[in-house]
Amino acid sequence: MEVFNKELRKTDIQYRFSVPSRSLQYIDFAGEFSVDLRVKDSSGELRVIRCTKRDEDYDKQELSRGWRRYVSDYELRVGDRVVLLAEEDHRLGSQFRIEAKRRIILFAEEAWGDLPRPN
Repeated sequence: MEVFNKELRKTDIQYRFSVPSRSLQYIDFAGEFSVDLRVKDSSGELRVIRCTKRDEDYDKQELSRGWRRYVSDYELRVGDRVVLLAEEDHRLGSQFRIEAKRRIILFAEEAWGDLPRPN
């Protein structure tokens, strides 16, 4: 199930990823202001990315610790798209899968292609 699908902005790349508010229902904070998400990336690596809530008056979430490494590992840039999917992988113990996508033009049509991790 898709938690969010967002095109990256400069702030998302350089500092922290601002999670769309509608995604709040999919992330269980269990009364805390942060939670470490166990996320499987497209190369199968299990990552831990921290998701924090700002404060009670402003329900806005951010991906912080672990996010910048993901940006660096996948060489993400402004205009790329990140998709977070909720799923269970009992073997890895992950709760989510994250995918990076880049806009491509194919036969004069715009499409989003999967962005593999560079070697």
